[in-house]
Amino acid sequence: MDTRTMYDLMIVANELEFGELSQKLENHLIESKASWLRTHFTFVYHSIFKHNTFKNLEKFCNDIIAKHPSIIFESVEFTSLHESALVSILKRDDLQMKESEIWDYLIKWGTAQNPTLPKKLEEWSDENFMTLKTTLQQCLPLIRYFHIPNSDALWNDLKQHLILPDQPVETIILPPRLVLKQELPARTNEPFSIIINEEHASMIASWIDNRPTSYSSRDNPYEFQLILRGSKDGFAPRTFWNICDGHANTIVVTKVKGTDEIIGGFNPLAWDNSKERWMKTDESFIFSFKDANIQNSILSRVKNKNHALWYSPMKDIVGPNFGGEFMIRSLVSSFTQDTESWCKKNTRYYEKPIRTTNDSFSIIDYEVFKVAKKSI
Repeated sequence: MDTRTMYDLMIVANELEFGELSQKLENHLIESKASWLRTHFTFVYHSIFKHNTFKNLEKFCNDIIAKHPSIIFESVEFTSLHESALVSILKRDDLQMKESEIWDYLIKWGTAQNPTLPKKLEEWSDENFMTLKTTLQQCLPLIRYFHIPNSDALWNDLKQHLILPDQPVETIILPPRLVLKQELPARTNEPFSIIINEEHASMIASWIDNRPTSYSSRDNPYEFQLILRGSKDGFAPRTFWNICDGHANTIVVTKVKGTDEIIGGFNPLAWDNSKERWMKTDESFIFSFKDANIQNSILSRVKNKNHALWYSPMKDIVGPNFGGEFMIRSLVSSFTQDTESWCKKNTRYYEKPIRTTNDSFSIIDYEVFKVAKKSI
């Protein structure tokens, strides 16, 4: 059973009130499929709050958000976040954000729930402020107003005083959030890959769509979501199978040691830790780039769909294997430590060789990406 099917089964079990089964699946996902949950974080986080019963998954996700709040607050789906999800985040004493930033995002979320509110603040009436206040009534008590270092910190109290001048202001002063570092680190725009660039990705995307010309980096309809990076997650073949299990529509890219070659392959099927056989597809392909210049590329599509990919029974030795014509493997449990990977010049299962030599090689690094349609 792939991970997505397991997740869907957990949801169905919950809806059918099979509580014990649902909880076992929830705990299994957290204990054994944490990498899949992180890769599909936005989907998981939004879906668990539709049911409001997956408390362990909620804690798993909120532990991540507390340390890396941008994963939710800066996502395009932030304004569609369920109120209970937002409340659960704001309750965290260890949320690593400045209180002023939290306040700004809360106002952004609240106004998005009321699209008829005026765009300009100076055009707001008392009724508009009351509308926003009603929308945010579950969230407002969770803001640490007295830890916002400017005069706007008391916005809620001031508006209350303007609207209800005879009612005394009674603010509960919550303690400051527990900041792990005195200063939040500066945000950096790290490249999505350390092996390929946007032009490589655009060309690979065009191959997936069978286009006669390459997409440009501006009109590439796909997002390359990193699942695994050897230098971060490890180079053991078994690591590949453990982390990539259940992921479909993936690109594997490797950097060959001693050359500037980039060698890779596309698998539309899900990698499956439990299978030990040839996998059938007519959509896979392998490719190479001689160097950073995308014009120096070779594309080789599968021609024998019954032998497109080999899911080896020796998963402690063999990683991704495209028809035996591109394979990374290791006899010492590290793709970087021996020269056991290869691209064969035979053309039994794919159209053409992607290297000019049969010499085996080791790699400097490798990455696996899930190729997903960009959200509009």
